[in-house]
Amino acid sequence: MDNNKVSCGKVKKPGKRGRKPAKIDLKAKLERSRQSARECRARKKLRYQYLEELVSSRERAICALKEELEMYKQWCAAMDQGKIPSEIKALLSGEDMKAGSNQVKQHRGVKADPSGKCP
Repeated sequence: MDNNKVSCGKVKKPGKRGRKPAKIDLKAKLERSRQSARECRARKKLRYQYLEELVSSRERAICALKEELEMYKQWCAAMDQGKIPSEIKALLSGEDMKAGSNQVKQHRGVKADPSGKCP
């Protein structure tokens, strides 16, 4: 028992701690590696799909906001000329807007052209 240390009645062998390197089945190791790579590619694909959907939804929101801004610019230009747009009259009087002047409510939902392009 020269090289072995005794601690609490247990014999410890000198050398590295941890798991001993055993013969690893090379085929199993390669298959695990392939499976891990497949899973990684699948996760990456899902991540890119999520990001693309996020970008397209933001682009649709931007288009809707641009359209709304353009509508407000037209209203301001009309009011500068002394005309009051019917949509503003309806808003001020508290009436529900009719089918032809439903622009403000339409833009609140942030729905735009599905192609993602602004007019």
